[in-house]
Amino acid sequence: MTSTDLVRRLHQHRAWVNGNLLAAAEPLTDAQLRRPFDIGQGSIWKSLTHLYAAEWVWMETLLGEESPTLPGDVPGQLPGNQSGPGAIASFAELKEKWLANEARWQKYLAALTDGRLDEVIYKVSTSSGAGKRWPSRRSDVLLHVCTHAQYTTAQVVNMLRHSGVAKLPEVMLISLVRQEAAR
Repeated sequence: MTSTDLVRRLHQHRAWVNGNLLAAAEPLTDAQLRRPFDIGQGSIWKSLTHLYAAEWVWMETLLGEESPTLPGDVPGQLPGNQSGPGAIASFAELKEKWLANEARWQKYLAALTDGRLDEVIYKVSTSSGAGKRWPSRRSDVLLHVCTHAQYTTAQVVNMLRHSGVAKLPEVMLISLVRQEAAR
């Protein structure tokens, strides 16, 4: 397995988990999605939109945009439930945009080569070191997207558990492996 194959596998897992999270959250009411929690981004809704926004922002960065942001992505930009011009208004819209962004990820990953993994890319931070232009190896960004997704996923699963979701989504890589083996 090449380095690029390993990166693709991690992103395959990330995409599979995202689909499982969306499927688990879809039956929830708006009140359940926006119920306040003292973990994650503060609600299932905010955590899911944060996860989508992070994946969108990092895709833009990988494609060369150094200062990408989505409405509601920058802390303090939009108050409350992230409503405003350009903000995601409904679960259906979130799912549609996330699927479209995942198609962009798949296209990007299919064209990725081992030689590009060590390239340095730049991003102007909106969090730690806000406003500073940071260099990162492409491989580190690709790994960060996956580890960030797993971290946020654990928070969402915990919120789903506390919201009474009976069948929590599968999120472990070995579960994906076993599902593939069963096919």
